[in-house]
Amino acid sequence: MTGYTFNDSEAYDQFMGRWSHEIGKAFLAWLQPPKGAHWLDVGCGTGIFTELISVSCAPASVIAVDPAESQIARARNGVARMKAEFRLADAQELPFPDESFDVVASALVMNFVPNRARAMSEMRRVARPGGLVAACVWDLAAELSPSGPLRRAMRQIGIDAPPVPGTAASAPAALVDLFEKARLKGLNTASIEVAVSFRDFDDFWRSQTQYNMPTTKVIAAMTPSDGLALMEAVRTYLRPLRGGVGYSARANAVRGHCSA
Repeated sequence: MTGYTFNDSEAYDQFMGRWSHEIGKAFLAWLQPPKGAHWLDVGCGTGIFTELISVSCAPASVIAVDPAESQIARARNGVARMKAEFRLADAQELPFPDESFDVVASALVMNFVPNRARAMSEMRRVARPGGLVAACVWDLAAELSPSGPLRRAMRQIGIDAPPVPGTAASAPAALVDLFEKARLKGLNTASIEVAVSFRDFDDFWRSQTQYNMPTTKVIAAMTPSDGLALMEAVRTYLRPLRGGVGYSARANAVRGHCSA
């Protein structure tokens, strides 16, 4: 995850929170998971997807893991009303016995995992026979992630946008290959599009530039004239939306089952 850190949980929520909520709802609607299931949320971040599972899926239990201490701490404080357990753990080495969960899901994480094949093997290992394993990631390969408009605008004014880790792994074919190699069966895929609105352009701009991302550092180093040019360029990618301005982003999703 070179260049991308997820230790400032508050800034991360400002950058990605509303997007995570919208795509999480759509992802769960597509999954149609069973009620009364024992869940594992892999790479839970600040707990947005975990909370959606808890309130909309009638789970028997939810355990959520993330390798960043600040993310886990914010999740524990922010969603204390949930019946969920948060643990510090890495997707590549899940601290659970074999066949522990009915549903193992990962939202907006897999492209950042250094060894995705190992993480998928671990997710399959802890899923019960017949259990559901699923993941979704922003469509970075098509540049349709929440940072897509900003990155396109940077190129428009002649500035290279820093690469995002795992971009190639976000394409549908790459996700299917990952699940097939983990020996998951009955695979289904979907491209899920969601839209998010902002009060105004300033609200959008703050959400894109406050988090400590490589693009933020590039923008901070721009000359004032280049900064203004970038702001004008990115405006063209926004549209009137729900009383403000906004745009759409797309995630690719895949699900499969463990052999019974």
